[in-house]
Amino acid sequence: MGSSRRSSAGAGAPAKDQTRLRIERMEAEREERRRLMQERKIERAEEEQRNLAAGNPGDVDFIGLVRKWRESHSDTAYPLSSAKQQPKICIAVRKRPVSDKERAKRDHDSVTCFHPTVWVHSAKLRVDGITKYLDHNSFRFDYSFDETSTTEDVYNYSAMPLIDFVCSGKGGRATVFAYGQTGSGKTYTMNGIQSMVADDLFHLLSSGDENNCTLDNTIVTVTFFEIYGGRIVDLLNNRHRLKVLEDGKGEVVVSGLEEFESNDPEEFFALVDAGNRKRTTHSTEANDTSSRSHAICQILLRDKDTSRLRGKLSLVDLAGSERGDDTKSHNRQRRTESSEINTSLLALKECIRALDSGRGGRHVPYRASKLTLILKDCFTSNLARTTMIATVSPGASSADHTLNTLRYADRIKEKKVGGLSKGKGAKVGSSPAREPSRVKSASPSPVRSEIEDTPKKISSSPPEEDIYDLDLLNSSMEELGKDEVNVEEKSEVAQLHCAVQNLLEEEEELLNLHMSIIQENAELLTEEGKLLQSVQGDDVVDYDIDQYASRLGSILDRKTHLSTLLQEKLTSFRSQLKKEEELSKKINHDL
Repeated sequence: MGSSRRSSAGAGAPAKDQTRLRIERMEAEREERRRLMQERKIERAEEEQRNLAAGNPGDVDFIGLVRKWRESHSDTAYPLSSAKQQPKICIAVRKRPVSDKERAKRDHDSVTCFHPTVWVHSAKLRVDGITKYLDHNSFRFDYSFDETSTTEDVYNYSAMPLIDFVCSGKGGRATVFAYGQTGSGKTYTMNGIQSMVADDLFHLLSSGDENNCTLDNTIVTVTFFEIYGGRIVDLLNNRHRLKVLEDGKGEVVVSGLEEFESNDPEEFFALVDAGNRKRTTHSTEANDTSSRSHAICQILLRDKDTSRLRGKLSLVDLAGSERGDDTKSHNRQRRTESSEINTSLLALKECIRALDSGRGGRHVPYRASKLTLILKDCFTSNLARTTMIATVSPGASSADHTLNTLRYADRIKEKKVGGLSKGKGAKVGSSPAREPSRVKSASPSPVRSEIEDTPKKISSSPPEEDIYDLDLLNSSMEELGKDEVNVEEKSEVAQLHCAVQNLLEEEEELLNLHMSIIQENAELLTEEGKLLQSVQGDDVVDYDIDQYASRLGSILDRKTHLSTLLQEKLTSFRSQLKKEEELSKKINHDL
């Protein structure tokens, strides 16, 4: 019996040892996990410091995911090369470097440009709220330029071919648009392109043959104006107010716009610099100094003998685009600006699409905004070429803006970019077909030269066509936002755009009517003075009091009628103000 107890105790000893071993193993595994976690923590801190040194702060995990994706897809980039023939529509995308403001917000780089494709890496969390992943969206364009590309690279491939086209002397109309979110670098890009155009244009004119435009047979003139809140002002003529009119032949004329002659790059750049300094900017939710106007610089090549237009190049720096969410704290003026900007951008998209499709009976809604109305010949001419440079911000917080910009640019061109060939020995950033010639120069005072322009049979645009264009534009706007908002919200946004358009028209009519009534009242006041003098003058002996009373009654009746007209117009304007206010509050409440 004692033997049985001893064997039982001996059998229990190994079990106790196994338990101890498992506990020790668990402790060792726990220590190993702690060690690995500490190492990972140190590695993350070191990686974060490396990212900061590289100018790319932000979430280390997302940055790592983007870096790994780029390493695995770097072979998909094609070399930049000039097209053998400049297409009617050329779409280029430029990504700017991460800014100091984005670094301060620890905003990481979420955009990749592997020519000709642009990728947006949206940071996402899975349903567990912990696991991080990237949602990749790609768009293919004619050209894509990353943050290492210079403005000269952008110009050489996308804009420089238009200089040859305009200087051919065949009446070509070329337009370069800079489009993008506020703060994405579009004005910076356009300013650089303007200076490069100055050097290349005059170099080409001085070296061209007699069949093309040359300095011997061509006068170069420049106009620079902006469209701000539905108003058009001349930036080279003390911000003089302009009017857009259409003559009996359907030609659009900017009445009162002055042309300034330019004889060399220095004079050209002085004019452009003077206009840029007078452009309208305001602070918005997205940018402290947002360009709130469309700035249009037009270079006209005219025959020296006949003044016939031999070529025209328009450089258009579009106002910064904004989403509805970024206008939520704006006052009425900023909201009206934003809505008018978005309306003109949508109209521009439809007009360029019509140009790209060769029209073929397709309606060009150029009357849907003043921007597209002024640029009518750039969309309706058979000799028209257009380049759109879309600029995007790299920050992850701007990913939604970037996607909207890329969707806009992608929908402009109906004929999509085809397959590319890498070619043997090709290098990324290879030179364009023609080498540019640029000389850095000073900017003296502009030389002013007025050119008289008196169109005949001026009339306003047919209202029924305006209505048709706006309806088409609203349909396009709903299509543009079909992936982002529901049907009811799209309808409300379309109504807001119509309300803003009507508000701008009512405002202009009210101001014009008010000015006309002031002028007529001044004339009536002068007539009243003469009428009173006819019965109270020192040299008056005999007078007809009945005629005096009759004429005074007519004057008072006319004043009452004018006052009633102005009151009715003011009531209508206030009604539009109230409608815009209600729609804006409703939309912002739903955001």
